[in-house]
Amino acid sequence: MTGFLILAFLILVAGVIAVPLASRFGLGSVLGYLLAGMAISPLLGALNVDVEALQVFAEFGVVMMLFIVGLELEPKRLWEMRGKLLGLGGGQVLLTTLAITGIALIDSNPWQTALAIGMVLALSSTAIIVQTLTEKNLLRSEGGEASFSVLLVQDVAVIPILALLPLLAMPELYGAGGHGEGAHGGIDLTASMSGWLAALSRIGAVAAVVAIGIYAIRPLFRYIAAANLRELFTAAALVVVIGIALLMSLVGLSPALGAFVAGVVLATSEYRHELESDINPFKGLLLGLFFITVGAGIDFALASEMWGSVLFWAAVTIAAKFAVLIAVGWLYGLRRQALWLFSLSLPQAGEFAFVLIAFAVANAVFPGGLADLLLLVVALTMLATPLLFILYDKVIAHALCESEGRDADTIEEENPVIIAGRGRMGGIVDRMLQAAGFSTTVIDYDSKQLEIVRKFGFRTYFGDATRPDLLHSAGIEKAKLLVVALDEREQIDKLVQYAVKNFPDLHVTARAIDRNHVYELWAYGCRDIIRETYDSSLRIGRSAFEALGMDRQQAQAAADAFEEMDRRSMREVADHYRLDIPYHENEALIAKVKELREEWDPVLREQMEEILKRGP
Repeated sequence: MTGFLILAFLILVAGVIAVPLASRFGLGSVLGYLLAGMAISPLLGALNVDVEALQVFAEFGVVMMLFIVGLELEPKRLWEMRGKLLGLGGGQVLLTTLAITGIALIDSNPWQTALAIGMVLALSSTAIIVQTLTEKNLLRSEGGEASFSVLLVQDVAVIPILALLPLLAMPELYGAGGHGEGAHGGIDLTASMSGWLAALSRIGAVAAVVAIGIYAIRPLFRYIAAANLRELFTAAALVVVIGIALLMSLVGLSPALGAFVAGVVLATSEYRHELESDINPFKGLLLGLFFITVGAGIDFALASEMWGSVLFWAAVTIAAKFAVLIAVGWLYGLRRQALWLFSLSLPQAGEFAFVLIAFAVANAVFPGGLADLLLLVVALTMLATPLLFILYDKVIAHALCESEGRDADTIEEENPVIIAGRGRMGGIVDRMLQAAGFSTTVIDYDSKQLEIVRKFGFRTYFGDATRPDLLHSAGIEKAKLLVVALDEREQIDKLVQYAVKNFPDLHVTARAIDRNHVYELWAYGCRDIIRETYDSSLRIGRSAFEALGMDRQQAQAAADAFEEMDRRSMREVADHYRLDIPYHENEALIAKVKELREEWDPVLREQMEEILKRGP
């Protein structure tokens, strides 16, 4: 018991320390978990912890993740993705296998071993990619959906790969193992069956998952919901996921694939959101544990002995997969940011490689030394993936936003109002000002959006509004008003700082992402700041007052009272904001907020009570 508590304590402490630090420096949570695992690896070795056994348990986080992803994909949407699944996914797996197999043959490996290496390294990491794309809100983007399509196909491809690997066995490597074991080290009831009977069993298992999802799970949750005990619903959700994973394992299929199918079946269920909220905490913890075990599983002593081979094969894997992804993505029609996101997301080897390598050793396909090398290669490529995302975020995406494949438009007019950004906010502001007879110059760098609005007769110039030369060509020296309605916080900050510093007579109205951003822009010198969700939140609050019995005048008066108090408090707190430390670590600011709450909350409560006394 004590050993278990020590192990749990070490893992949790490592994650709690490393992940916030990695996120703070823009490295992402996945790299934080990997670094945490590397940091505690010596301690785990000293405690004689079986990292591989721990990793098998932690892989259940991948199963839960795909179940949740399936919940968000209705069957209709999955059918709409069939082109991406077959074209992008199938093309990537086939071409990558051929490319890496060819390189392995050149490296003097037997053709059986070379083909096995190609199949193992062709797969990418579902856990890392889906987690990272979700964190960055890119999973529903064009490049994100393309990446996810490939991952789905790769997960399915594990099945034929497991069937092919025993056929590549070499007599000189033959040893014990393999019989009766499933893809994930469990019992495979189909191992002793004939090929066609095993195939029928697996098809039947998938059909059973669909039938259970349609006919059994919904009545089960209705029965559980009647008890009105939250913990029972959580237990039932875990029973569903674990049971489906067990069924898939017993017939030699990927538990993650079964969980995904079940999630898709339940995507239209009335219990979808409750299932997702119940499974999410377990998914997050187990995924974090999985990434930690990957980091802890890196054998640094072995890596130092064969570092040249490890680096060579890691570079070959990433380069070959990147080249294939670029080619397949381009042929499929991906361009610019979508193509780069797609190509930089998937070059690593995946978590299923650990399973396949062990399976290949058991079936006399890989010698032990090659297996050790490939395990290090897989871990290194997974470790490099967050760095590829940083490259995309900091360099490629930013550069493409600036250029977007074309030169900025020539601005041939000078108007009293310049609007930077024609999105959800800038477009409405432009229409309001135009309706009142004010001439505006609108600048935006989203070329697709520009093409759309131009079809409706709205004039917008393409370009990066943070560029001083473009602002000068728009006549910023003579302009009376600059409206900063850009989407990205960094771009907003950059433009506000430049405008306030260089044009003190220019009125700058800036969009703020949140309350903290308001303080930041105030510190830069902007004095007209609009929170992007503030007014809509006030309207929701006013509607809530009406729903609770106030009439329209009372509700509006109550909303106005709150807004007045909030604006006054914002102004006083802003004077205590500092750019050199995070706002939640600013003791003076925190003290001021507490002081104002103690002072103004009773006053606001009295105002609200007075409004209620007026009656409808």
